Amino acid sequence: MRESKTMAEIDKEFLAILVCPKSKAPLIQSGDWLYSTDAAERLRYPVRDGIPIMLIDEAEAVDADEFEKIVGQSARR
Repeated sequence: MRESKTMAEIDKEFLAILVCPKSKAPLIQSGDWLYSTDAAERLRYPVRDGIPIMLIDEAEAVDADEFEKIVGQSARR
């Protein structure tokens, strides 16, 4: 079984050019996930071995509570 590594924070300049492939909204990082800031979609994309997997088929929808928690934390930084 392959172990996934906890990812270090993605470079801010690189993260600034990444967008959600479905909604084109900016992304924020929380742990090993990149969250779309689009409240209508509420998608997150995995980061595996330090590589963002920016495929719509790999995205997961999150519930409204998780979305608000992650986006709210990012807004307070």
